[in-house]
Amino acid sequence: MIRVLTALAALLLAGPAAAQDRLKVVATFSIVGDLVKNVGGDRVDLTTLVGPNADAHVYSPSPTDARKLADAKLIVVNGLGFEGWIERLVKASGSKAPIVVAANGVKPRRVADGHDHSHGSDPHAWQSVANVKLYVGNIRDGLIAADPTGKAAYEANATAYLAKLDALDREVRDAVAKIPADRRRVITTHDAFGYFQDAYGLEFIAPQGVSTESEASAKDVARIIAQIKRQKIPAIFMENISDPRLLKRIADETGAKAGGTLYSDALTDQKGPAPSYIDLIRHNLKQIAAALTTS
Repeated sequence: MIRVLTALAALLLAGPAAAQDRLKVVATFSIVGDLVKNVGGDRVDLTTLVGPNADAHVYSPSPTDARKLADAKLIVVNGLGFEGWIERLVKASGSKAPIVVAANGVKPRRVADGHDHSHGSDPHAWQSVANVKLYVGNIRDGLIAADPTGKAAYEANATAYLAKLDALDREVRDAVAKIPADRRRVITTHDAFGYFQDAYGLEFIAPQGVSTESEASAKDVARIIAQIKRQKIPAIFMENISDPRLLKRIADETGAKAGGTLYSDALTDQKGPAPSYIDLIRHNLKQIAAALTTS
């Protein structure tokens, strides 16, 4: 009996210590945070700065965020210029934590508009599942470097998640193949789906640039209206992080129907349709396929 009580006491004492020993990781926004959660599992104490349905393009860090970085043992960012505020925030925090750039190794997609924060590179590389596999590898390696004793767990978690991503990539390709080739055109709010376009063969057209901070010009809007009418583009999609008024005006002028909401730069909360990266891709695919095959 004494031995049982002693063992129970040891377990109770070890519980809080184990929680305190979890690696403190800060991810910049919800999509990267979800990838960290899948690779890090129970070994990671994760904080995400820009949460569900929030726009990292226009995010304004707070003093509280600086304190979060100061306490972190690892910081995970997208890179490719997506988080234009992160360097200033790291400097303000005084953090010495290593920084994992999840998009390292991705071939950047160049964009014509170099006047926004991306400096000519499209930062939305997660829209290609193949790119996210690179993200996972970088995150895994960063976690192992920061927490070597967790190497086996991080490798096992990453391997399991990569298998899910392989299945997801096949799912996307199969669904797009069923859409008639002459209907594979989509209008969205801002240019966030270029990597999806290059990977899977859908054409995405947007009045805004790669950042939601950029303004759509009257010339761009007129060009898109003319293109919709000329090519009979069937559907227009809103985004969860963007003001829908511009696309509603285009829909009114062209007669194109609203195809639903796409999730580009942010996950939803747990009650929404895209609480994880895999859910996000599946939701977008379902919305697009339904609009382009039934309208």
